[in-house]
Amino acid sequence: MNQIVVAPPATIVIFGALGDLTRRLLAPALVNLAESGLLTTDTNLLGISYHDCDDEGLRRALAGFLNEGTGWEIIRGGIHYRKGDFTNPQTFTSLAAELGSNAVFYLATSPSFFGPIVEALSAAGLLDEAEGFRRVVIEKPFGTDLATAEALNRRILACAREDQIYRIDHFLGKETVQNIMIARFGNTLLESVWNNRYIDHVQITAAEAVTVGSRGRFYDATGALRDMVPNHLFQLLAMIGMEPPVSFDAEAIRTEKEKVISAIRPVDPQNAIRGRYSAGTVAGEPVSAYLAEPEIDPTGRTETFVALKVHVDTWRWAGVPFYLRTGKALAARDTEIVIQFREVPLSLFRKTVVDRLPPNRLVVQIQPDEGINLEFVVKRPGPGLATTPVSMDFSYADHFQVSHLTGYETLLYDVLTGDQTLFQRADQIEAAWRAVQPLLEMWQQGAPEEYPAGSDGPESADALMHRAHRRWHRVK
Repeated sequence: MNQIVVAPPATIVIFGALGDLTRRLLAPALVNLAESGLLTTDTNLLGISYHDCDDEGLRRALAGFLNEGTGWEIIRGGIHYRKGDFTNPQTFTSLAAELGSNAVFYLATSPSFFGPIVEALSAAGLLDEAEGFRRVVIEKPFGTDLATAEALNRRILACAREDQIYRIDHFLGKETVQNIMIARFGNTLLESVWNNRYIDHVQITAAEAVTVGSRGRFYDATGALRDMVPNHLFQLLAMIGMEPPVSFDAEAIRTEKEKVISAIRPVDPQNAIRGRYSAGTVAGEPVSAYLAEPEIDPTGRTETFVALKVHVDTWRWAGVPFYLRTGKALAARDTEIVIQFREVPLSLFRKTVVDRLPPNRLVVQIQPDEGINLEFVVKRPGPGLATTPVSMDFSYADHFQVSHLTGYETLLYDVLTGDQTLFQRADQIEAAWRAVQPLLEMWQQGAPEEYPAGSDGPESADALMHRAHRRWHRVK
């Protein structure tokens, strides 16, 4: 929300610099920021990994994922590599001489290293801010349940202050997600009806057409619930459900989001569906069943699909269910939020052929095509009284010159400028795990319901909606 300024010079230390995250997302995002004039020429990238490599080797590894141009030329000379063992204190003490006054430590590593790396940074004095800022960026998953999330928070916050910790969620870097607050609080038309008097229910969908692919070992130990719900989906829910903050200051916004997440009622297992894809066809290509994928335990209970009916116990949302669903190997890639408004009273139409009007919907499309559309009803041309639904569409690509971005540009820029608005606080993390803890315990038994790859998910997910005479918005 602040005026855009050039980020201050800093050394960005990436632990796990030769991994996919760095090559596919972080380095391209930094190049895009440099191309946009938002990084100084004094910005350096120091990659650390246990592999044998050197400065030029790291540059070559990153260049394969980049569009070489002005941005790449700006940061290329500042890219350096150091081989290091994340469990060896010497790796960290040797860093001190290579850092400027400002430093960002990005943990693009296995979650098992999150606690040890932060402790090692602290022990080496690298989190001391006597001469400049020192910030730590932590990827998800942040814990695997409530107990582990609480333990990790205690461990990290014993070494660093909360305002030094940036728990990142790449969903929040997307333009449409950031625009939710502006659309709500900047438009009387929307905010005036943003409550249980006018809204029937909310749907949040994060559907993926891809399978687990080469991530079988990680995914089989995680599953759809842990991977998506306490972070991505609950963060979207919080953006929709939060009260107006007193300002666009980061702490004011994060406090309101935490209130919403804390108000999520622990999910009733009867309102939760878990599924697992079987063999099928996605985009015309045959897909193997999940249990036949590489590095998957054929006796496991891991789910690849989750659908939940969630209640938020606040005055604004009392009686309004939030339906969440996410899954892999589905019919299409689609992330969207659907605000479905209540039906109009039909007494005005009781003597006409109109016996049911389709509800108004506000659809926030997050990916793949970012935009917002409003569905409403008009009269069809002709002498009779016939209605038809129409929509007003806003597309980012149609209205703005939007270049290809990774989604990490805004997040990395915010880390460098010290804006924590889009990053999760410790209390948000723990409140989210608290809401899904009953499911984690319940789902230790039994097996997920099978659904064919290329479908919209298990039949029970549709039944979850049908019980309340509702239906999912059709994934495009």
